[in-house]
Amino acid sequence: MTTSNIRQADNQVGVLHAETIQAFAERLRGELIRPQDARYDEARRVYNAVHDRRPALIVRAADVADVMASVAFARQHELPLAVRGGGHSVPGFGTCDNGLVLDLGRMRGIRVDPEAQRVRAEGGCTWADLNHATAAFGLATTGGIVSTTGIGGLTLGGGLGYLARRCGLSCDNLLSADVVTAEGRLLSCSEDRHPELFWALRGGGGNFGVVISFEYRLHPVADILGGPTFFPLEGDVLRRYQEWIAEAPEALGAILGIILGPPLPFLPEQWQGQPVIVVLTCWSGPASGDEAIRERLESLGPVLGQYVQRMPYPAINTLFDELLPAGLHHYWKGCFTRQLTDEAIAVHLEYGSRIPCLQTATLLFPIDGACRRVAPEATAFAYRDASFATALGPSWPDPADGERNIDWGRAYYQALQPHSEAGGYVNFMSGDDHARVRDNYRQNYDRLARIKARFDPTNLFQLNQNIEPQP
Repeated sequence: MTTSNIRQADNQVGVLHAETIQAFAERLRGELIRPQDARYDEARRVYNAVHDRRPALIVRAADVADVMASVAFARQHELPLAVRGGGHSVPGFGTCDNGLVLDLGRMRGIRVDPEAQRVRAEGGCTWADLNHATAAFGLATTGGIVSTTGIGGLTLGGGLGYLARRCGLSCDNLLSADVVTAEGRLLSCSEDRHPELFWALRGGGGNFGVVISFEYRLHPVADILGGPTFFPLEGDVLRRYQEWIAEAPEALGAILGIILGPPLPFLPEQWQGQPVIVVLTCWSGPASGDEAIRERLESLGPVLGQYVQRMPYPAINTLFDELLPAGLHHYWKGCFTRQLTDEAIAVHLEYGSRIPCLQTATLLFPIDGACRRVAPEATAFAYRDASFATALGPSWPDPADGERNIDWGRAYYQALQPHSEAGGYVNFMSGDDHARVRDNYRQNYDRLARIKARFDPTNLFQLNQNIEPQP
């Protein structure tokens, strides 16, 4: 399906006979929801309230047969097709106007093999689902930092998280995947089966099919030392953080944020609502190293407030949940950085000093350790030589504040460009970032475009950071 097909599809479902839609519904074990149904408004809602889209049909798939039928129906009738896992896509790729939304949210089965240290999870699972299941065995794999995020979108885009320095990206821990292709075929892929497709899935986004299950490698991770430490918004804190990460043991996950101080009991009231730096710590090493981590944290700068305790690993992934519930408005930008130069730090201080909203955060995710032991061409994720993936995350509750927040995010991004790599992490991209797709995949783009031509030559799966098929 070409872009022009999608633009001309507004009335496509309207001309389908009721009998055609009814016949489709009868093929499904799950639900087919239409605009006239009472549950339609709830079913079309996604995490990012910026996207108030009205799909013509919503399928809440119950199994792989439903997925195959839905892909075939969208292809046959030239409908826009949006695939939704956790629904967290900031650009709104999990929904569409006048097309078919394939919602995997009911497909949340998980099977842990503790002896082999593997887990297989269906495509509708969130990281809360997966972390809960694996924690029972003292195991984990790299996931996101908001527990309600879907495993699918995060993994297919690469997968940054607290455990990345120790365990690699989420996609580095992917051992196999079951995929429904644009032809409606179910393929099981791994290093040994359909290896080109498997390569593309590890960072290439949702371009190549509907992944209905993911098999991950697990690592022994039980309790961790974790939580936030707040500092003044000062350049020296950023410089010391960069030095610390460069020399820290790989079992340390430490994500730096620039935020407005939240209303927490351990942060003095005079700092609440003021620009601050927060370092989110996740030390998965032995408890004997806890005191050294605490001492190093305190050496970064004046500590304004802190809550760093031993906790189960899944708990660290819930710290943002209350601050970032479904229904906020979001507009993100992302870039890769080799070094936090003095010039880049000056940009962070300038824009960090005028953060427009409490829910907004700038986050720096380290990319080193285990991430760098994978070659840049070994998976679709291309920026193994970057030091940080930066997320500029304007988020706001009041729709009337959209222009102010978006303008701040765009200006911040432009100011960072002279100090950043050409591309950025695809999971931090917005809907207006299509021109950056080639840069985001750098040396891997042409190979991805050829694989796209093989598995999706008509670009049925184009509601994503789209890689157009090329021979």
